[in-house]
Amino acid sequence: MTTIVQVISPRAAKARQFMMALAVGAAVLGWSASASAANVVAPATSGSPFDPTIPNPAPAPTNAPPGMVWIPGGEFSMGCQTPNDGICTVATMQSVTDSQPIHRVYVDGFWMDKNDVTDDEFEKFVKATGYKTIAEIAPTQEQFPTAPPENLVAGSTVFTPTTNAVPLNDYFQWWRYVHGANWRHPTGPDSDLKGKGNYPVVQIAYADAVAFAKWAGKRLPTEAEWEFAARGGLTGKTFAWGDELKPGGKWMANIYEGQFPVKDTGVDGFAGIAPVAQFPPNGYGLYDMAGNVWQWCSDWYRPDYYARLKLAGGGAVVRNPQGPPSSYNPGDDQPQRVHRGGSFLCTDQYCTRYMMGTRGKGDVDTGSNHVGFRCVKDP
Repeated sequence: MTTIVQVISPRAAKARQFMMALAVGAAVLGWSASASAANVVAPATSGSPFDPTIPNPAPAPTNAPPGMVWIPGGEFSMGCQTPNDGICTVATMQSVTDSQPIHRVYVDGFWMDKNDVTDDEFEKFVKATGYKTIAEIAPTQEQFPTAPPENLVAGSTVFTPTTNAVPLNDYFQWWRYVHGANWRHPTGPDSDLKGKGNYPVVQIAYADAVAFAKWAGKRLPTEAEWEFAARGGLTGKTFAWGDELKPGGKWMANIYEGQFPVKDTGVDGFAGIAPVAQFPPNGYGLYDMAGNVWQWCSDWYRPDYYARLKLAGGGAVVRNPQGPPSSYNPGDDQPQRVHRGGSFLCTDQYCTRYMMGTRGKGDVDTGSNHVGFRCVKDP
């Protein structure tokens, strides 16, 4: 049986801190599906704040690294506007509070992995380096001097469906800290990677993703690079593929269907995580830029970063932004980096961050079974 650690565990305390930052929930700490209307961003009523995307006209370099595609870079409008219809739920409106105001950004061209890093790829890295992820290393007595020795056990956070419908105001009802959960055992010691070599690697903390990227001669994308790439050359669309969630009735991403958090019905073809590249790519040839697993970006997270950036720039185009100098999230003192793209747990009942331009965040020292990453490389 999988062992569950109670919240008194030191690593569970870190998981609790992580839960406060998880992007399956609110865009700002303390938000829930029942947030008051006074705190909700109203949908736009007319016009569009998105100016046309202007890709760099220079031809792509010819020396394409294996498994990567060229992203031309250029100027675009970054951020998210609440749509007027379709999926304009309370959860949708909550998801864009830290993604505004929309502002103009320029990024240079770069190479990007066409897929999230897979289990097979991460295993090659581990075999070559002997690297151990944060989730595989037990916390020490020195780190937590008051913790009972039996609680100093390695593990990570795992989504656990509830047996019945529950109010969506307490995410501890569906998240658990599990002894032995790590990238080799994504949902605990009873799980493994057999037959899942082409699934995105998960249970990856920020430092783990950075270590892989350095070994591969790559790096993690900035948030601006990630969004430019995810938009695929389109301007101001709700999703990476357009404005309809299911164009022509066709599913375009692996998200959560059914009553959250009780049962994912899998009507998009997958209940839970899916292998990479099971849905059509975007305009730049990138797969899974919405749903399946969250992706780490290099930027520190601040919910007010866009407002500060636009104010500091006076409305001018911001070139190659690297994010704020430090992390800040009201009510949470744990350092957090940006997540992008949403995951198989995103749903319009609670989180719609598969929408283009929306933002997530996570504690840098914590992974989960719905967070992975992909890399970029400078030409």
